[in-house]
Amino acid sequence: MGVIVGICVGKLDGAFDGMLEKLDPHSSYISRDKIENINEQFHGKFEGIGIEFDLLGGYITVISPIVDSPSDKVGLQPGDKIISIDGEDAFEITKEEVFNTLRGPKGSPVLLTIRRPGLEEIFDVEIVRDQIPIYSLISSFMLNEEIGYMRLTRFAATTYYEVSNAIDDLRKKGMNKLVFDLRTNSGGYLEQAVSISDLFITSNDTIVYTSGKKNQIIDSFKASPKKGYSDFSLIILINRWSASASEIVAGAVQDLDRGLILGETSFGKGLVQRQWPLRDGSAVRVTIARYYTPSGRLIQRPYENGLRNYYQELNNADREEILDSLRKKQTKFSTKKGRIVYGGGGITPDIFIPLTEYDPTISKIINNPKRLPFNWATNFSKKLDEWDDLINFTENFIISDLILDEFFNYINNKNLKIENKLSLDDKNYLKAILKSEIAGSKWGRSGYYQVFISNDPQVVSAMSYFEEAEKFLSFN
Repeated sequence: MGVIVGICVGKLDGAFDGMLEKLDPHSSYISRDKIENINEQFHGKFEGIGIEFDLLGGYITVISPIVDSPSDKVGLQPGDKIISIDGEDAFEITKEEVFNTLRGPKGSPVLLTIRRPGLEEIFDVEIVRDQIPIYSLISSFMLNEEIGYMRLTRFAATTYYEVSNAIDDLRKKGMNKLVFDLRTNSGGYLEQAVSISDLFITSNDTIVYTSGKKNQIIDSFKASPKKGYSDFSLIILINRWSASASEIVAGAVQDLDRGLILGETSFGKGLVQRQWPLRDGSAVRVTIARYYTPSGRLIQRPYENGLRNYYQELNNADREEILDSLRKKQTKFSTKKGRIVYGGGGITPDIFIPLTEYDPTISKIINNPKRLPFNWATNFSKKLDEWDDLINFTENFIISDLILDEFFNYINNKNLKIENKLSLDDKNYLKAILKSEIAGSKWGRSGYYQVFISNDPQVVSAMSYFEEAEKFLSFN
């Protein structure tokens, strides 16, 4: 009987999916087992020990303890392997079993046995579970004495507070220019996108509005002049995977001439969904309206050629050239200052900065399931006791060619025959990855991102355009 029920449920799931797919690309059915995970991501908390992990060599391997989590407070480090949980062998544990054993109610203890790189003896540590925040702002720091940087990965329930607090902190450190990185941010809550936009816009202008089937305005959201900041210039970075709420922020900033948009043309998701719960705990999301930027631009790109083409075109190498030719047929809109912008296909950047393409060897190394740079860096960092300051490390530590050769020897000792025959640009990128992983091993994920972003070609390029971005300050 259980098998029959399972088949019926599976068929119903498929029926829902097929029916909703015919409406548009973003109407969807969400099964009961996915609802909890989605709610967790966007409500921003769960209860457990607080680690980012991967399964390497059969064991749970700590990639990084979450800041201020129980794991962070007891001193777990990147590279630590959990070899037993409450006395039970954890070798070849599955990810589902990890969640079931390490998560649990706040205040409950769990005993872990740890094997740490560089130590011969294993040791036990008891961790008391607590509420773990899921941050949407994964990195915030000063790139130099003037320029601040923030990387946002989603628009969740706590995003406004995270971003506003980070802006206050960066301004105290002397920030008068900001790179706001929304690359690969797939969106989230509309209200959070409006609130984040309001942090940058100090005029009494519309940030975004939604329109229904008969083109009537359903909702309109305005900025509050008392809420935002007008004392720093702004650059927003987007790419082809920046979608929905990310596009609302980028579109408002561009239309109202508050800052400069750099990178690639964004995804083009401008459909508003409403979610209805079903009795079995699952839900359906159905499109009820469309998003429009302040100038009246539709964010959503066409999807009449089917779902396969809709998603596949994102991977086209000549995507920007195709979009440029299509824009000649599109309606022109004007920003507040009178600049020409286009609608109906995502947010087009003011300045196109392409993704840097690297040798396939780089991808083979970075995407290897054994996490080669991470494991190598975890061991290598033990030799660097004299580097105890992240800023000093970021500015002065150099991955030499000898160190790079050492890394390739490490790879080849793993029976992976990958030759060190890279161009200068490819070598420099790989060196940046290795340096970032060393920083992550010593200072956690914040250290990783600070070093990685400081060497990110798009970020480095963006920093050279602040003279243009500053012109918007005088206009506003």
